[in-house]
Amino acid sequence: MNKPLRRIAIFCGLLVLTLLIRDNWLQYVKADELRTDKNNRRVAIEQYATPRGNIIVDGKEITGSKEAASGDFLYKRTYKDGPMWAPVTGYASQAYGTNQLENLEDGILTGTDDRLFFRNTLDMLTGKEREGGNVVTTLNADAQKAAYEGLKGRGKGAVAAIDPSTGAILALASYPSYDPSTIAGSNDGDAWNKLQKKNNPDDPMLNRALRETYPPGSTFKVVTAAAALENGLYKSADEKTDSPLPWIMPGTTTPLKNEGSIPCKNATLRIALRYSCNTVFGKVGADLGNDKMLEEAKKFGFTSEQFTPVRSNASVFSGDMNQSQTALSSIGQYNTAATPLQMAMVASAVANDGKLMKPYMIDKLQAPNLDTLEQTDPEELSRPLSEENAQILQSMMETVVKEGTGTRAQINGVTVGGKTGTAQHGVDNSEKPYAWFISYAKLSDNSSPVAVAVVVEDDSAVRDDISGGGLAAPIAKSVMEAVINSKK
Repeated sequence: MNKPLRRIAIFCGLLVLTLLIRDNWLQYVKADELRTDKNNRRVAIEQYATPRGNIIVDGKEITGSKEAASGDFLYKRTYKDGPMWAPVTGYASQAYGTNQLENLEDGILTGTDDRLFFRNTLDMLTGKEREGGNVVTTLNADAQKAAYEGLKGRGKGAVAAIDPSTGAILALASYPSYDPSTIAGSNDGDAWNKLQKKNNPDDPMLNRALRETYPPGSTFKVVTAAAALENGLYKSADEKTDSPLPWIMPGTTTPLKNEGSIPCKNATLRIALRYSCNTVFGKVGADLGNDKMLEEAKKFGFTSEQFTPVRSNASVFSGDMNQSQTALSSIGQYNTAATPLQMAMVASAVANDGKLMKPYMIDKLQAPNLDTLEQTDPEELSRPLSEENAQILQSMMETVVKEGTGTRAQINGVTVGGKTGTAQHGVDNSEKPYAWFISYAKLSDNSSPVAVAVVVEDDSAVRDDISGGGLAAPIAKSVMEAVINSKK
């Protein structure tokens, strides 16, 4: 063979070798990645080739599937009371994919999860159609309805409710909301566009219970009171504090003001929480300092994302603040910010004698035959308070509801502890404030079945009428009653 032919042969051989290597790379190394690539239309077709499994609340399906009218997708997702449950389920759309539980447990719901491999193999051999499994939630249908109905007509807002003893999420409502059924198909572009924030300033697809952080206002004073007790600054609820009136914030000539004429001078922690004294809790924060306040806030869950398994934004309490900034942050202002889930966690830790449980909303995952594939075990997250100090703080929060700013949350025959908050926001507090209420209910056997956080953004309310006790406490009451009644 002459030299030019030999070169051509070698070059062709290298091309063939390259093609073989590329083919094997695609078939064996990249096969799984390509199979699951979101841009691979076969993935979407497979997702909707059979009815999806369901998301379950109180033993009942809140999702479903129906045969598609046309196209290469055989089935389409449906939702019962879609707007009420959207913050829990998310959506499953032929055009726009999935999110929240529909996304995180897609493998179970479509029947493609590895834990269903043996069953799927048997189904293939017998010719049986693949089936999806179920996601059984911890949610309480009555509590969710009370939360959602309570928020209706209040502008914007959210509710989170937790079982303090386990961390199980009982309600997770956001308003305004949307119906995932309207975007479940492959030709729902108009409906999708109407829900986008750029076209709808109310942003109905925002999960305000998990993904919006608000200034918590005076509800944060519960964290500050916990820090005072845990650090030994004050040892009881009824010890007088060192709280002059007026109190000038350190490094400034500015007095920290209270709302109205309330008895805050050297007030006890109980009186200060009952009347919501800015001066007392601002000075507590300044006296303890940024590091100790930050440490206590972190024990309650601040600065960390929570995975329920749906991700919740991290709530904010800053480091590197001076005394004046720390004082403002300690009354829930400056740049302190919290999700409703976070503030429900604060109330639940107090109710649970100082033990904070990890919040979760999936009780178990089921195979199509209802066998349990995975069960969630309650998990302790932290201990923000000793049992003794938690019970001191409980007595303070219960005073708030008995004779303070939270009387509208009272429930006959039930001990309720709570804290109101009216959080200022906007430049120079120019915007209407947010109304907050956090609470827990305690039964005669001393058990606490529910802790709640409510935030309301009511743009239509008269500014002077906006308060945590007036707008948010009645919603919290209805959610607590729903949980209590469901256990009878």
